[in-house]
Amino acid sequence: MALTDDEMAEALAIAGLEFVERLRGEIRTPPLPGGSAAACGPEDGRFDGRLDEVVDVDDPQFASKVNAGWFRMATEYGLFDEERGFLLCVDYSDVYGEPQAEWVRVRLREDWDLVGSGVAPLGFGRFPATRGVVSTPEFAMVSLDGRTLISTTLWGNGSASTIAIRPE
Repeated sequence: MALTDDEMAEALAIAGLEFVERLRGEIRTPPLPGGSAAACGPEDGRFDGRLDEVVDVDDPQFASKVNAGWFRMATEYGLFDEERGFLLCVDYSDVYGEPQAEWVRVRLREDWDLVGSGVAPLGFGRFPATRGVVSTPEFAMVSLDGRTLISTTLWGNGSASTIAIRPE
């Protein structure tokens, strides 16, 4: 069974996101020659987070550090409009392992915490760490003008970071 827009709005509010609307149909994104943001290279407009923004899941400040890296990248590479709005890929499914990816328009509130919220529709997985199982982010966002894609992900080595795709 799929979540309703009202249920999605409630869930995203926990992370500090204001739900504006669900989008129907295709959205405009930067080209992804390899099929995903992670497969793009610098020649495709890929920019990686700084080394200090690659955060190991065992880091006790995991959520705040990943949030900070995401926000810097989102700001620097033009994710936000003048109202801090952008498009976000969310999972409308309420059944684990059967994703229903949809794009929604949201606004970032002043009191946000994307990673620390652990909100399931953002694409969180659970990863073992020395301090227990940690909720790890897997989310993608696109600027309203379609020029910037921001992706935060958990890598195979147990670290998380953000990349931006912004071809010139």
